[in-house]
Amino acid sequence: MERFDSGSILPDRLRGGVAALGNFDGFHLGHQAVVARAVALARARGVPAIVVTFDPHPARLFRPDAPPFSLTRVDQRLDLFAAAGVDAAIALQFDRDFAEVTAQGFMADWLRGRFGLSGVVTGDDFTFGKGRGGNIGLLASDGPQYGFSAETVAAICADDGSTVSSTRIRKALRDADPQTATRLLTRPFTVKAIVEHGDKIGRTIDFPTANVALGPYLRPAYGVYAVRVRLGDGSKVDGVANLGVRPMFTPPKELLETYLFDWSGDLYGQSIDVELHHFIRPEWKLDGLDQLRSQIAKDCAEARRLLGTGADLSAGSVASR
Repeated sequence: MERFDSGSILPDRLRGGVAALGNFDGFHLGHQAVVARAVALARARGVPAIVVTFDPHPARLFRPDAPPFSLTRVDQRLDLFAAAGVDAAIALQFDRDFAEVTAQGFMADWLRGRFGLSGVVTGDDFTFGKGRGGNIGLLASDGPQYGFSAETVAAICADDGSTVSSTRIRKALRDADPQTATRLLTRPFTVKAIVEHGDKIGRTIDFPTANVALGPYLRPAYGVYAVRVRLGDGSKVDGVANLGVRPMFTPPKELLETYLFDWSGDLYGQSIDVELHHFIRPEWKLDGLDQLRSQIAKDCAEARRLLGTGADLSAGSVASR
């Protein structure tokens, strides 16, 4: 899959394509349906399949002081688009200048002029242009004069009949329910970040951790999770992670700290992907390091049970970080 940004004018080989339009944060079941329809329509027409997304999320521009809410980083989304069979993806920078582009200007100058699209596919709640002046009705009525057709994909319902949405996924994560988030996303919520140096307390109690900052991601419920971690070489390792502010230590510092089972090595400066599979317990303020060590051993046993891994509970067998 080829990748482009706001400064790009698509090459001739990609013009005439069908594009899925949307932010697609999380790329959940509903988003996947929009992209799948764009791919199917493109294949039927014999033209490229494209995704046009926005980074950062428009809400971040208009509400800069809002708490972090992202379910994916843009690079994660692009990888997911590639796996969905898209030929090219365009990540448009949503800044003040872009926010001033009118709906008609977006259709004329961007969808037709820069990208040369022959078709667009959106969700049924898609809006665009200055002041959200454009919607799916405008795309359908005015699109033909700019040379493209417009289709809308209805919202997808989960097994319980409720609509799949990023809002619902965020609520599930805040409610300590990563399994519901996994069902709606079709994969676990995953934090992708660089391993950084910490205070190295974990190694003193035989549970060294790989520590990452949460950055722009939504904050799930603070607590202890059973996790799977994808390392830089593509391998996956099970583990247990504390997500929160570490109430035993001063000053508090928000981190995702992961202890990897049966692994050793140096991860400093490397990018890892931490998947949240099961919530084990909230953060607790324990009475000293001995109690902390005992509790982590219990958390490891529970994480192994939940993840279906082996019964070797020996400490100190993993990375020193």
